[in-house]
Amino acid sequence: MQAPAAAERNKGPILAVLRQYAGCGPGELRVLEVGAGAGLHAAHFAQALPHTRWQPSDVDPRALRSIAAYAEAMQVPNVLPPILLDVSQGWETWGGTQPASLDLMVSINMMHIAELACAKGLFEGAGVLLKTGGVLFTYGPYAVDGRISPQSNVDFDRSLRQSNPAWGLRDTALLRNLAEANGLHLERMVDMPANNKSLIFRKL
Repeated sequence: MQAPAAAERNKGPILAVLRQYAGCGPGELRVLEVGAGAGLHAAHFAQALPHTRWQPSDVDPRALRSIAAYAEAMQVPNVLPPILLDVSQGWETWGGTQPASLDLMVSINMMHIAELACAKGLFEGAGVLLKTGGVLFTYGPYAVDGRISPQSNVDFDRSLRQSNPAWGLRDTALLRNLAEANGLHLERMVDMPANNKSLIFRKL
């Protein structure tokens, strides 16, 4: 149950943006977090947003144990048991989540350390599973219309591609195209600490 230091640092700034898209409307909000990792974010966000029904997921079975441990240790009853989810596979394999049943999908620091098929799968799933008006929230470092900045992000992208040629910072232009192909649009891009961004995609 050891969270990366980055998750401790960024949980507050991310929550500040998430709150704007997880307002206290009538009834509970259904949330799917893809690539929940150690589970700190899931527990922290669900605790701060008690009207959400937070479904964490990850492709790594070891992460599922950590997610469950965090939810138990922080006593967060609105975090559901984590599910094994490979975002590169069809939404039909995503733990029984039904079409047009989600208010919010969250993916934090996933796309740059995964193959492009995972980004494509994320948008395809969002296009089916989000309700009309629902939001796909993604966070991480991105290239913006073909340009990576500052130099630290250029260096980070290079190191990722050296580790795995299929990894690397995804370009917002590519993500905008993936969104539009699946019935979403990029509504907002928020500058975040440490040269990251929050991207808000809305289901049309």
